[in-house]
Amino acid sequence: GEHITVKTCFADNLPRILADRSMIDQVIMNLAVNARDSMPKGGQLTLSTSVQTVHESHRLQTPDARGGCFICLSVGDNGCGIAKEHLPRLFEPFFTTKEEGLRTGLGLATAYSIVKQHEGWIEVESQLGQGTTFRVFLPAVMAPASPARETPTALPARGGEETILLVEDELAVRGLVRTALQRYGYRVCTATSGAEALKVWLDSIDEIDLLITDMIMPNGVSGWELAKQLLARKPELKVVYMSGYNSGMAMKESGLAIGDAYHFLHKPFSSEKLAETVRACLDGVPPHLP
Repeated sequence: GEHITVKTCFADNLPRILADRSMIDQVIMNLAVNARDSMPKGGQLTLSTSVQTVHESHRLQTPDARGGCFICLSVGDNGCGIAKEHLPRLFEPFFTTKEEGLRTGLGLATAYSIVKQHEGWIEVESQLGQGTTFRVFLPAVMAPASPARETPTALPARGGEETILLVEDELAVRGLVRTALQRYGYRVCTATSGAEALKVWLDSIDEIDLLITDMIMPNGVSGWELAKQLLARKPELKVVYMSGYNSGMAMKESGLAIGDAYHFLHKPFSSEKLAETVRACLDGVPPHLP
């Protein structure tokens, strides 16, 4: 939003890290969204990177830490801050200090899990009324990178002329996805919630070929519950779920059973990935198990 100023400070000549790009994107996204939510009246979001040499003595303050050379990614804000008693529980799944219904409490838990998978850790510094800074430590790789291998040029994703019902409560995401789908030739109806989607559905039931829905939505109707209702009325309907959480966490929150196969888009995703997933679903290509 325009009420948030973004400041960046990135160190030059950073060593590389060995990481999954999409997972690191998710960590940054979750921390940035958390910072934004702490500044409802506006403020400054600061992103910075640096090289840090960590000594074993650091473990006295942070048990997850270990010695070595690390890249430190800092995400800070000057928002409302976090109460001292809440700090030890920040990374627990489903724990949240926000109002009920605004967040699931999975954003920081997801970030923590991803960083742990990459053999790093997260530190938090916060004061009420002054803001919060999260520092992500990831081990540096000092060896030179291997030459990039050439990969065949991918064929452009195919579009179509089917009608799609897009259900997403965030305006920016809804607008981007709708525009991308329209560029691929699809006709798009939109809704901001499950209740609104049901009204759109009743007006266009014979035309809609595919439902794309966020898994976790406000007002008590999840994407899975919405899809279940629509499939009961039109069994041939195709469904693609999307979420900012990984498929396992989104599945746990929404109600899908372990082992269910479904087409899933992990936010953020590219327009090409969106088009590929939509086309595969419409064409009846079996999805991967989550």
